[in-house]
Amino acid sequence: MNLKKYFVRALHRLQKGPGYTYKELLVWYCDNTNTHGPKRIIKEGPKKKVIWFFLTLLFASLVFWQWGILINTYLSYNVTSSLSIGFKTMKFPAVTVCNANPFKYSEVRPLLKELDKLIEAALERILQPAHGDPISPLLLNSSDAAEGLDLELWNQIPLVLIDEQDKDNPVIVEIFETNQSAAGNQSTTPPPPTNTTSEEKKYKLAVKLCSHQGSNNCTYRNFTSAAQAVTEWYILQSTSILSKVPLQERIRMGYQAEDMILACLYGAEPCNYKNFTQIYHPDHGNCYIFNWGMDKEALNSSNPGAEFGLKLILDISQQDYIPYLSSAAGARLMLHQQKSFPFLKDQGIYAMAGTETSIGVLVDELERMGYPYSDCTMNGSDVPVKNLYSEYNTSYSIQACLRSCFQNHMKEICGCGHYMFPLPEGVSYCNNGDNPGWAYCYSSLRSSIRHRQICIDSCKETCNDTQYKMTISMADWPSEASEDWIFHILSYERDMSTNVTLDRNGIIKLNIYFQEYNYRTISESAATTIVWLLSSLGGQFGFWMGGSVLCLIEFGEIIIDSLWITIINIISWCKGLKQKRARARYPDVPPTVSELVEAHTNLGFQHEEASTAAQGEPLPPEPGTPPPNYDSLRVQPPHSPGTDSDTE
Repeated sequence: MNLKKYFVRALHRLQKGPGYTYKELLVWYCDNTNTHGPKRIIKEGPKKKVIWFFLTLLFASLVFWQWGILINTYLSYNVTSSLSIGFKTMKFPAVTVCNANPFKYSEVRPLLKELDKLIEAALERILQPAHGDPISPLLLNSSDAAEGLDLELWNQIPLVLIDEQDKDNPVIVEIFETNQSAAGNQSTTPPPPTNTTSEEKKYKLAVKLCSHQGSNNCTYRNFTSAAQAVTEWYILQSTSILSKVPLQERIRMGYQAEDMILACLYGAEPCNYKNFTQIYHPDHGNCYIFNWGMDKEALNSSNPGAEFGLKLILDISQQDYIPYLSSAAGARLMLHQQKSFPFLKDQGIYAMAGTETSIGVLVDELERMGYPYSDCTMNGSDVPVKNLYSEYNTSYSIQACLRSCFQNHMKEICGCGHYMFPLPEGVSYCNNGDNPGWAYCYSSLRSSIRHRQICIDSCKETCNDTQYKMTISMADWPSEASEDWIFHILSYERDMSTNVTLDRNGIIKLNIYFQEYNYRTISESAATTIVWLLSSLGGQFGFWMGGSVLCLIEFGEIIIDSLWITIINIISWCKGLKQKRARARYPDVPPTVSELVEAHTNLGFQHEEASTAAQGEPLPPEPGTPPPNYDSLRVQPPHSPGTDSDTE
């Protein structure tokens, strides 16, 4: 009830306002507003009215256009980067060191014996023909060259030669087969030799990948050098073999910490291999992390300089490398944050054997703004990809997300997991026996731009990150003058032997230290704020229209008044519609109140209809009490004198 009274009073107050029509309200606004322009429209002459009307309309349009640009700039959430330099005692980074060779060849040779025989026979066949001579396939049924070869292993992922003398119809030569296939036609013998130079006559080595053995759905991975093709083929085949080996056995076949880490010194404090945490890395075998911070507090560096850093002497045992798997010799190392997983293949560096490598470190701290300014994550909880590296209890990183995403695609499309990444639940590692077409599927997935883009869109950068910038310098170590006594001491400490068991090809010395305690912080801040937006909007409004916030309030007031007038018009229209409906019930003049009362009390009373009277038909007698004789109440006029005399 109170609400109804409030609205009634509001309507009455509105009726006492500036006007009842839109025109009157607009004239009242132009006459009373503080905005420049509208007053001149109603006070100037006819010509000036037109001019000021168009000027006001033009500048109002400019204001709204500028406002749109400013609001769009604000909603784009741009950021600005600022660089600040600080000085403090910093935590020493986690240092991961690995051997470039994942396994000792003496330990893994029984598993790779058949594979080595195949590649040796293939290389002998590839390098056999002279320049300008055609290559023909090795006839297995008429030669003893292939005796003892595991051709079933070879046929799972074979190597082929491609003769590109005819660019339009290259000839594919199977190394261990009698058939040759060409693109578009079949031939049983290679084309006859022609008078071409060795530069014009090219044979390329390629890896043949098929969806399943014996299938025609195959692809050929070409390489510019046969060395690249051999390495890629050996990695695919060895991956299939090693994926069946249990993890503990793979760890045993790798380089152990006590054999690899010969000496350790951090600042003035001695350390040894027990101060390192061992993890298994599929690319590099056993890796060892110093100052990972998993079990103990991270170490602080007391001072900058080489004397206060980490010094290591490593033995990489280069003579025990796998010849076809590891073509590079040295140590692979990486500096990273505590409790983060080291992705050495992407971010690691090599240290060369027979050298002393000094690494000066500078620290960059990155601080990104979160949503909506950037699509970063604090801990990966809002990333849709399940982190497969969480089994190591490490922090989130975009590298871990991308590899987890790829492994999930391998699980969905190929039905198995790749050996180089952690396994999802419910699948096993890919191998040639259980998954004959895994290499074809893996190659197609790795080259798929669509799947790669899906992973890039799903993964996010971390909002806070620490990067270590390295300055690397090298020198020969040990020198020729000191190598005898150094190798004697190191051999004795490792093997308790007076014989020298170490040489320059297997020894690496590392010095890792902070160059200075200055650290750089690169932080993001919002380029546009709400204060900037309001000041910019007000500046544009004041420049083009001479207005302020109060002018906007006045404009809001006229909008509210217009709404109330609209409500009154709607109510009036509803009342008029209701009256029209009432008149529709009575075609003639509506009955009076007395007639309605008489019809209600006297059932015999009938209202006279105009249509009946117009027809001239006699009305039936009306029962009931006749109406009074109003003439009896009329005042009689005075009698004339003549009449009175006659009467008398």
